[in-house]
Amino acid sequence: MVIELTQDNFKKEVLESDVPVLVDFWARWCMPCLRTAPILEELALEVGDRAKVAKLDVDAIYQIADEYEIMSIPTLTVFVNGEIKEQVIGVKSKQEMIRLLGL
Repeated sequence: MVIELTQDNFKKEVLESDVPVLVDFWARWCMPCLRTAPILEELALEVGDRAKVAKLDVDAIYQIADEYEIMSIPTLTVFVNGEIKEQVIGVKSKQEMIRLLGL
């Protein structure tokens, strides 16, 4: 299941996670973001407990998007131990997302 990130759960779900977290910074009006959504759902099922897959709406939670200087969407960011490990922009394949997570 893809986790919907909010201002309230970002710290717990991403920064304090004991597994890698792939965060999709996206917006509802972004067509490439909408293409990424089903890939994220597949990825979440495939990685199970080895990693988390999450989405952050940059329009709704702009404070966090600004903090991480998200300028283009979709931006896929992998957090490990609360730090950014990898970051890519654009639609990526499930295999590429698995590689980004280091799995």
